[in-house]
Amino acid sequence: MTARTIKIRAHEVDGQVIVKSVINHPMETGRRKIKKTGKKVPPHYIREVIVSRNRRIVMEAFWGKSISRNPFLAFEIAGRKGDSITISWLDNRGNSDTATAKVR
Repeated sequence: MTARTIKIRAHEVDGQVIVKSVINHPMETGRRKIKKTGKKVPPHYIREVIVSRNRRIVMEAFWGKSISRNPFLAFEIAGRKGDSITISWLDNRGNSDTATAKVR
């Protein structure tokens, strides 16, 4: 995808980095129908999310159809100000995006 789809905020409190992120994605299950035609909307959902701190993977999540549109992701990891947090995703159609933020 060409447009940025990930927003990240990360700040440090007492050696813990609090990360909050929103991923802009339709997350279609493939079960919803278009009212006018009655045809189902094809599935389109994020399959994998990878989070890294300073280029080292700290979390890997495998998602499915049940995650809501524009998912919100929040977690805490060990770290400090100036660290780099990177979030990447890959969906079932091969689309992907990556964003990086510095810990404040």
